[in-house]
Amino acid sequence: MIILDGKKLAQEKEQQFKIIINNFANFRKPKLIVILIGDNFASEIYIKHKQRVCETVGILFELKHFEATISQEELLKQIDILNNDSTVDGIILQLPLPNSFDEEKYLQSILPSKDVDGFHYQNQGKLLQNYGTLIPATPLGVLQLLEHYKIDVLSKHCVVIGISNIVGKPLANLLINKGATVTVCQKTTTDLKKYTLQADILFTATGREMLITEDMVKKDSTVVDIGITRDSKNGKLVGDVDFDNVKNKVKYITPVPGGVGPMTISALIENIIYLYKQHIMN
Repeated sequence: MIILDGKKLAQEKEQQFKIIINNFANFRKPKLIVILIGDNFASEIYIKHKQRVCETVGILFELKHFEATISQEELLKQIDILNNDSTVDGIILQLPLPNSFDEEKYLQSILPSKDVDGFHYQNQGKLLQNYGTLIPATPLGVLQLLEHYKIDVLSKHCVVIGISNIVGKPLANLLINKGATVTVCQKTTTDLKKYTLQADILFTATGREMLITEDMVKKDSTVVDIGITRDSKNGKLVGDVDFDNVKNKVKYITPVPGGVGPMTISALIENIIYLYKQHIMN
């Protein structure tokens, strides 16, 4: 069994990002804006991780924190201001939003050229048709982790659990584009085990603790655990997979934490640099 160490790879890539950004020292620095609505402890933790990496590699970081009572019209106005600010390269609307907000409405209001998360329908449509475009950070980070460990998806049966626009759907499309045979499962799927046992590479992104047990995975397969939640017993961070028991049956597996999470932030930084280059060269 080999642990897919996303933390180590992300740290290596940070050094590469520093060099890339230093090569553009004669230009302005890249800049990321994160918008947070209301107070959400988990979101604040994620934002701090993004800020740390941005500051480490030389990206300007700014948090715009608004009360949950902000009007929807005012939020659109603030996004529009950032869309028209030539010094801003990427905009993140930190999810989840308060229940009264229509997430898609605001995600789609961010210009595709500043949509560092890759959630805009134009960017997702290009991804679907295999055009060069921004790739959502988590799927991109997952693929980079597999590539680093020389795990080829070509002709493999990949099973993706979860159909979110952020992870499951774009990941499935990327795998198809790379020549994999893909099965996608969701909460309405009956007999999930039947499909997971067929997986050469299993990707799970549900946030359901201990969803995948040892009897649900094929021997010597690869398991990529994208889910993250807190253990209901001791409060520790855990994934969708019963890691301690599954790890002895498979060939490759990601830990939680330290697997996909760091690679997501690393891929986000890569997206910021991608947009930054487009902006300063145009």
